[in-house]
Amino acid sequence: MLNTKKLQLSYKRYSKNFVEGIKFEDVEETYLESFNRITQIVNLNEIEKDHILLIDLDSIESYNLSKWKRDVLVNHGENSDELKKIMMVIFHQCMAQNLYKSRYPKVFVEYTFEDVIKTLIHFTMFGWEKEEKILFNFIVDHFDSRWMKANDLNKHTWFLLELYLQFRNKTIFGTNQNLHKAVREQFKKMDLEYGLIPEELDVYTEVLKHWETPQLDEIKILTDKMSEYHSILASELGESLEFGDFGYGFYPYEILFLLFVRKQRGLPVPEEFEDFLMNTPEAKMKMNDPEPYPEWDPLLKLIDGFYRKNYPNYIPNQYGELFQN
Repeated sequence: MLNTKKLQLSYKRYSKNFVEGIKFEDVEETYLESFNRITQIVNLNEIEKDHILLIDLDSIESYNLSKWKRDVLVNHGENSDELKKIMMVIFHQCMAQNLYKSRYPKVFVEYTFEDVIKTLIHFTMFGWEKEEKILFNFIVDHFDSRWMKANDLNKHTWFLLELYLQFRNKTIFGTNQNLHKAVREQFKKMDLEYGLIPEELDVYTEVLKHWETPQLDEIKILTDKMSEYHSILASELGESLEFGDFGYGFYPYEILFLLFVRKQRGLPVPEEFEDFLMNTPEAKMKMNDPEPYPEWDPLLKLIDGFYRKNYPNYIPNQYGELFQN
């Protein structure tokens, strides 16, 4: 059962973390250090050191995460540009990581399965179809490899991927129904790690059965259940493995994606919510259909240009310019 007071105290900690815990000036300093390091590698075309570019993509993500939190979470703005830049970084982490599969076959992967699915559904909500298609193909091509690490415990991530597949009429391992169970079985047959993949998705199983209901009352009940599930876990901030992180713990993107796909299908959605989670600044952030591309982060632009120049097999080279209005 949800403890409202505990939830609100967790939210205060979540918000204060980006004021008193993580100082923007410190994150910016790390970003600028990466900028200087990367600029030198690019200017001297030091290919033997270019794995540093992949590693430093993380500093771009942290920098834009702090800017997003400052603008939306702390100052209650509505602009999603910095969030969009974070998703662009995760996309490029995938594309750059692909270059090092042979050179550094045991290298630490710079993104998580949760990160990639989160990026995929945001590209979908932004209306960035070209980039969405590239990322989905990357996911499918690497799904049963260490480059995707789908042995993931987060129930909402499996819900999002299955909802995406059903919405786009796509499949993985030949199915878009009970995907988590199908992947568990397939990984077991392939002698791959599968123990973290949940056996049941709880509230999300019910939502997946009824997400196309034409009844507004029914979908309102389901979104309320999703919000309660999310809120209970977010109230365990720093302890719960799902929704317990300081980056996205109070950002209900799984509910926003459900509302998005229903709107795309012409189905009714609740216009207002009474619960705490769906009234946070991040939940109420402005998002148009489609969303314009933001200005590129200059360091990300520099890294993308380096890979395009030196690696013909860099995946974005197959598609021309990306993230351009």
